[in-house]
Amino acid sequence: MAPFAIKVIRQALKGVAAFSPEAAGRLAFRLFTLTPGRKPRNAKEKAALAAAAPVIAKGQPVTLSYAGGWVLARHFFPARTAANVKRVLLVHGWGSRSDYLAVMIDGLVKGGAEVVTLDWPGHGGSPGRTLTMPAAVRAIDAAWRHFGDFDVCVGHSFGGGSLACAAGGIVCDVRNHVARKMVLIGAPSEMTWLFKGFGKVLRLAPRTQAAFEGVVERLAGRRLEDFDAARVVGNLRTQTLVIHAEDDKEVSADHARRYAAAGPNVEMHWANGLGHRRIVSAAPVIERVNAFIHAEDQKAAA
Repeated sequence: MAPFAIKVIRQALKGVAAFSPEAAGRLAFRLFTLTPGRKPRNAKEKAALAAAAPVIAKGQPVTLSYAGGWVLARHFFPARTAANVKRVLLVHGWGSRSDYLAVMIDGLVKGGAEVVTLDWPGHGGSPGRTLTMPAAVRAIDAAWRHFGDFDVCVGHSFGGGSLACAAGGIVCDVRNHVARKMVLIGAPSEMTWLFKGFGKVLRLAPRTQAAFEGVVERLAGRRLEDFDAARVVGNLRTQTLVIHAEDDKEVSADHARRYAAAGPNVEMHWANGLGHRRIVSAAPVIERVNAFIHAEDQKAAA
């Protein structure tokens, strides 16, 4: 948000809080969940979408319904016949869309995987203007119900945290879905830091901050503190590859270290120099993900 807009919002929330901290907290949550515009913001994004178009066109579009809405999925089939095709669920981050994962989609498909992507609510080809973690978990559940089990789940940023929360059954009315393997790229390890950071930017008073965080429990049946992806990964003991760059300016490398400390099932791969967004299109990263996905088959063939 622009500095002037932040100042206006601060004053508005302060005014509402003077009469009702609860109402101010609900308004803050609404602002927190508002998704960015979908139009490319600059020439670089336009070029990226144009470059992605031939890859995205190969995907079969599928509409997935869940309680509260629907999302667009795309189904990509492996480029070659393989004895042990792995079904992969691949999800993007906040403010992104499946198109920006085109290089990775292409790399995974050429590596012998069947890939399903999701555009989150309020993103890409899916409707809406808001996104919450419970809605993301419900979209993941819809993909699981439609396509069947996934061998591997791969998520970037918010997408990685959502996959972990879906695996942990954090949203109380949605069954958990655990793949045999999980790949988390530039992913947050817990959600409290986002809420605290947002509240700090808007200078929310303690009672308003409490009401803001309390909306989560009403939506998901869980406290904000329960959305701890690193704890879920440690408890599940699922083979997990964490890929992160120490120069990531959007999701601190401390989140990757929390994952790494969660248990012996977590493998850490540093992709330094690739920041938060370039990391999903980097050839060495895609090669590492493919190696992780097909590790057992490669070992058997050796």
